[in-house]
Amino acid sequence: MSGARDPSTRRGLFAGWLDRVRGRGPDGLRRPYVRHHDGFVSLQFVRAQTQSRMVAGDPGRLLVDYTRTMFGALLWQPAPRVLGMVGLGGGSQLKFAHAHMPGTRIEVVENNPHVVALRQAFGVPDDDARLAVVVDDGARFVAARRNAFDVLLVDGYDEHGIPAVLSTQAFYDDCRDSLGADGVMACNLYVRDPDTHVAKLRQAFGEAQVLVVDEPKMSNRVAFAWRGALPALDAEALVARVPEAVRTRLTDVLPRLAKRIVRHRTLSGI
Repeated sequence: MSGARDPSTRRGLFAGWLDRVRGRGPDGLRRPYVRHHDGFVSLQFVRAQTQSRMVAGDPGRLLVDYTRTMFGALLWQPAPRVLGMVGLGGGSQLKFAHAHMPGTRIEVVENNPHVVALRQAFGVPDDDARLAVVVDDGARFVAARRNAFDVLLVDGYDEHGIPAVLSTQAFYDDCRDSLGADGVMACNLYVRDPDTHVAKLRQAFGEAQVLVVDEPKMSNRVAFAWRGALPALDAEALVARVPEAVRTRLTDVLPRLAKRIVRHRTLSGI
């Protein structure tokens, strides 16, 4: 009887060791870690790339500009009954909505259980009657929720960028179908070729039903896509109907976006 290991066993042991070195769990998913630095708490897969960041003493603050811009979706739907989110990260948007939108139920999907396991480190509240965080594939989650959301925020990333399953035409079609009759989605596009995603959104929603805005201080773009008609209101009236608790915290975002909506409506003739 030989004492040598079977080659397949050695390969399996090496693969397991390599995954641990690379920060992956037995499920093959990258394990993020929490970094404390300069008064901030960050969620990171690798040192050079920050997935989410919060102020240590103010966990509910929307610190990163594009996360604030995405809440411009409330200019379409100022009082959503149900808000869906694809991607948890450090839970910045979840915490903001949970704190300042008390009449809204929040449903969040995150495909990486190692991210969800860190929710307490980022002050993400426990699930309750208004909040549910589920571990699932984001595309499958959206496809199963036809007409479920008034607002859908899509910010699903892994260490490589937007996963392939969140980049298909079928996914954007399902996003459309997950919205109610006057629903709106906002999608964070931090990719080399955002136009590919925008083209798929326009295919799903219609050419005039998509508005893309550049983030002034970042490389992100935020794409808004909606069902139904744009509100026939001027910019000031659009902002005024957003609840005060949210409006007063997004004074740098909402007026700018409201003007873009009015301009888009004028140029599109809708």
